[in-house]
Amino acid sequence: MANPRYFGTDGIRGTAGTPPMSEDFVRSLGAVAARVLGGEKQSAPLFVIGRDTRISGPGLQAALTEGFLASGAQVLDLGVLPTPGIAFLTRKLGADAGVVISASHNPAPENGIKFLNAQGMKLPEEVELAIESLLGADPGNSLRAPRDGRHLREDYLQDLLASQPGLDLSGKTLLLDCANGAAYEVAPELFKRLGARVLALNTAPDGLNINERAGSEHLRADPSVFGSQVREAGADLGMAFDGDADRVIFVDENGRMVDGDHMLAILADFLLARGELLGETLVTTTMANGALAGYCTQKGIRLIETPVGDKYITGELLRLSLAQDAPGKLGLGGEQSGHIILLDENHRTGDGIRTALFMLRVLAESGWRPLSALTGQIGKYPQLIASCNVASKPELAQLPALNALLTELRQGLPGLVRLNLRYSGTEPKCRLMLETDTSHTPAQVAAYAWRVCELIQRETGTPAGAKIEVLNVSDGGLMPRPE
Repeated sequence: MANPRYFGTDGIRGTAGTPPMSEDFVRSLGAVAARVLGGEKQSAPLFVIGRDTRISGPGLQAALTEGFLASGAQVLDLGVLPTPGIAFLTRKLGADAGVVISASHNPAPENGIKFLNAQGMKLPEEVELAIESLLGADPGNSLRAPRDGRHLREDYLQDLLASQPGLDLSGKTLLLDCANGAAYEVAPELFKRLGARVLALNTAPDGLNINERAGSEHLRADPSVFGSQVREAGADLGMAFDGDADRVIFVDENGRMVDGDHMLAILADFLLARGELLGETLVTTTMANGALAGYCTQKGIRLIETPVGDKYITGELLRLSLAQDAPGKLGLGGEQSGHIILLDENHRTGDGIRTALFMLRVLAESGWRPLSALTGQIGKYPQLIASCNVASKPELAQLPALNALLTELRQGLPGLVRLNLRYSGTEPKCRLMLETDTSHTPAQVAAYAWRVCELIQRETGTPAGAKIEVLNVSDGGLMPRPE
């Protein structure tokens, strides 16, 4: 089966105003998607649509809606809402499909379109290919208008509150970084309703400042600023969401970052102790810190690794759910990025706010032990992730100079535990993960990461000076280029 041309691991993304994120392209996309996703229904199919706060969002949403309506679909406009909220309402309303206009954690000039099936899950590849095969068709015209569904935000809030009944945050101070994104209203409102004193940052979106020195990815790149803000505020903990709020990263009371690997270990241990962990299994990707595997072995938790991408994690959890047939148990999986999947009968996608509520429940049931006390028992191997912009994506195995350097790397880092090199499925980037034992310093590992990225850029015809970032995953913060 051929690979999709436009769809990546998280929908279609690109620079707003240029194909595939131009309004003309998106209008045609809406028309053909409505025909494919609407199927053979006699009545008009129902699509729900929402977006994050990017300045390009309203125009792209209008164009997509025009395409839907021209193909005979009904459209319900949810306005600005987190991706998981749109997924939840798609399923609750019995819609034929949901659509999210967002580029998640990417910068404001970019945007994206994620299609969700009637279950609120990402589309299988064969459906994406079916949509792409029809692109270019005339979308036609329609005089109908979308229905206003913005009031349904309350349904999403009520579902979040119901996920942890009895949770009382009275007397707790929470510092939130809402990334000037889709969570900017929903997240502060929710935690206030639970009694917390909420201090909210980055809640004034202007269309251009989403993820701008804000949110979960910025926290991972530079944990010091948000960590200092947590300490100065005397907050019990901090949490940072990404642009569409399907991710969350925590900061403990001491200002230290708590990433997805830490959260997965804490949640898995909590669920296992209560007999609520589906299949006594945790699902992660090949990018997870290797120490997580050791922790799971110690606790008697089976660990399954998938390729990078939350759709692969969800697919594995669904297979596990069908095999186990264990009502009342929760499927758990996720990524370092804070994209955590808590899979049950009604929820099939990552939700940063829902994850945050679950973490707070764990803390509450521990007698409100500090978050640092829960993470202190989980060690990590030194790990770096390098990301470099590329102008093209040739097969990495077909680059002899690159493979020679990787051989040198393996010889130069005898304590190397894992090496993972791949192209991003959502951006024009190549990503490298290096994980070592404690015999190497982060600076030693970073020196190789920089060399690999610079070589990849030369081999892919990328202009000199293109962006390279090397992230110290274990401790947070970017590693500078060695002199």
